[in-house]
Amino acid sequence: MGLVLDSGVLIAAERDAKPVSELLFALEREHGETEIVLAAVTVVELEHSLHRAQTSEQLRKRRDYLDTVFAAIPPDLLIGATALHFGYSIGTRNLRHFRMIPSLPVVQL
Repeated sequence: MGLVLDSGVLIAAERDAKPVSELLFALEREHGETEIVLAAVTVVELEHSLHRAQTSEQLRKRRDYLDTVFAAIPPDLLIGATALHFGYSIGTRNLRHFRMIPSLPVVQL
């Protein structure tokens, strides 16, 4: 079973200056080896946190952290999981990423 992370988990890790890799390893130790994804709403909440930054330094730190999050937890997993949940195919030009998701029908557009 996979794990969908809430924005609060990532925001707390960023405030504690915990590297994303350390957070993911801790989650794996606690929950076993599992897929970890972000919901679309979580991504929106994280992006919104950039607009609430009080200083340019805070904005830079948050942007750098989110870039690391999105590199470690690809948004394409969320998109593919949504399609699988509804029994839909993915219409994409990015065949490579979606073909890595077993049993996901991929349609090149």
